[in-house]
Amino acid sequence: MENSTPWLLKIFFSLTIILDSSSSSSSSSSSSSSSSSSWLHPLASISMAEHRNYTAISDFRVLNRRKLLKCDDPNPHLKISVDPNSSLSNEEYLTVTVSGVLLPSSSDWVAMISPSSSNVADCPLSEAYYAQTGDLSDLPLLCQYPVKAQYVKNDPDYLNCTKKECQESVLGTCVVATCSGSLTFHVINIRTSIEFVFFAGGFDTPCILTRTNPLDFTNPNMPLYGHLSSIDSTGKSMRLTWVSGDEKPQQVQYGDGMSQNSVVTTFTQDDMCSSSTLPSPAKDFGWHDPGFIHTAVMTGLQPSSHFSYKYGSDSVGWSNQIQFKTPPDAGSDKLYFIAYGDMGKAPLDSSVEHYIQPGSVSVIKAVTDEVNSVNVDSIFHIGDISYATGFLVEWDFFLELINPVASQVAYMTAIGNHERDYVDSGSVYVTPDSGGECGVVYETYFPMPTSAKDKPWYSIEQASVHFTIISTEHDWSVNSEQYLWMEEDMGSVNRSKTPWLIFMGHRPMYTSSNADTSVDPRFVNAVEPLLLQYKVDLVLFGHVHNYERTCAVYKGECKAMPEKDANGVDTYNNSNYSAPVQAVIGMAGFSLDKFTTDSNSWSLSRISEFGYVRGNATKDELYFEFVNANTRNVGDSFRIIK
Repeated sequence: MENSTPWLLKIFFSLTIILDSSSSSSSSSSSSSSSSSSWLHPLASISMAEHRNYTAISDFRVLNRRKLLKCDDPNPHLKISVDPNSSLSNEEYLTVTVSGVLLPSSSDWVAMISPSSSNVADCPLSEAYYAQTGDLSDLPLLCQYPVKAQYVKNDPDYLNCTKKECQESVLGTCVVATCSGSLTFHVINIRTSIEFVFFAGGFDTPCILTRTNPLDFTNPNMPLYGHLSSIDSTGKSMRLTWVSGDEKPQQVQYGDGMSQNSVVTTFTQDDMCSSSTLPSPAKDFGWHDPGFIHTAVMTGLQPSSHFSYKYGSDSVGWSNQIQFKTPPDAGSDKLYFIAYGDMGKAPLDSSVEHYIQPGSVSVIKAVTDEVNSVNVDSIFHIGDISYATGFLVEWDFFLELINPVASQVAYMTAIGNHERDYVDSGSVYVTPDSGGECGVVYETYFPMPTSAKDKPWYSIEQASVHFTIISTEHDWSVNSEQYLWMEEDMGSVNRSKTPWLIFMGHRPMYTSSNADTSVDPRFVNAVEPLLLQYKVDLVLFGHVHNYERTCAVYKGECKAMPEKDANGVDTYNNSNYSAPVQAVIGMAGFSLDKFTTDSNSWSLSRISEFGYVRGNATKDELYFEFVNANTRNVGDSFRIIK
């Protein structure tokens, strides 16, 4: 609600960072100790609880608010090396070895820094910038936020000094022996050079011991991370978006000799949101150059058909040849799609990062297997996409994670709080959830068929389904621009052509997990009547990190209950429409939420496991299943019939 955000909330947002002493808590990692508080400004501890619910807090998360101490280590034998020690390909698993260590410590750690030219010493002019992620600190401060890091004790031989090396001998007897340890780091092409820095003192009291020389990527301009999206309901055109370090237009070559040139865009630090009182991480230490984002629309396709493509140019290189499938056109019969929310990403090594979604890897593996074995038509990811939250390099890791599926079928998205929300930015909610990205990064990487920038609501039809996708982070109040669009869009659906109407957004209307903080009654009061008025069949939301399905519900009451079919599957009969079925599907990666109550009569199925939903639609039936990503078993299924 851009023009009606209560000014008291804005004041609260600024002041709670400093004044909310009653919410103070210590860092969540087990490596914290009470002694570390002497190295962390008291205001940092005070603000941790406030930010845990927005952009997360851990020992690693607050590195930039730690004093950078001087390492008094005259050890002449200390070394750090990387294997292979050569130019990097687009994806590598590097072995980083620290050697010559006299006294191995459980607090020794290695960080991957990028760009390598970054000052990892201290940032004397940027103290205030760190308040946005929940912490203030005495100077000096770590200037560059590490991409990822690992404790050397991850190598079980390190603390035991199993791998000894004699450095000095006297009369054939070793008098100085040193220890070593090796770590594996998963590295992808992020265009900027990287280096590895060996720290002592843990994440609480870091000091630099030694560092490697810079490592460059063989081709920082390589076109990478291509992902598809639909631009209309015909199935005859598909948009391809990819990333490259080169700003010159490139091409997508597809089908039988067809090609399209790319349109090139990017964003800068100046495009990120910030606050005069609390500058954002996206503006400062979380910034990473995104390179250039290329988009091209492949036209002349046919719906429900397979084609191949590659993208790039002769000067910077080409992607592999990739097979993809177009979705069915509006009005055709069958649709098979996958849906989930709140995925994010997790490291493919033993590193820690600023914000890890532990279920994301298992879910994307399960979805990849499904896309590779079944004719999936499209994927819908309804908010909280990467959880980069102002640490821009993590978008590259997310795009790399989803590439196996997003390069093959349309990857349709909705915006969530961790893409958009920020104080004084026009979002409904003034929490710092986006870390200063304010939707700019999301809309650049994932251009959807919207009417304009920062109006991320749209509809699209595939086969027998009309999808209405909204933004719960933009003004949805009665008679707002988005509200009037919802009325017009759902009111114009031709139910003889697309008999099913599915409504998607991020924040839910119903949940049995901390509903007081997860559900906005203003949103429910404004939008739920539209769902009933236009006879929405199914509503899908994320934001809460589990799976939950309702009866046909309106205003908290069951208007109809499903009946079991011959196979024992819950079946809703919409031939006599009563109300929409609603489901929360935010279980695709973020740490799972427990159910805090089981007393809601409208709640029929509750599962707190990582997974996704798959939907099959014909003109006569919607059939949905919740799939557990780890076991691949179906945990819930239901049908809606006419």
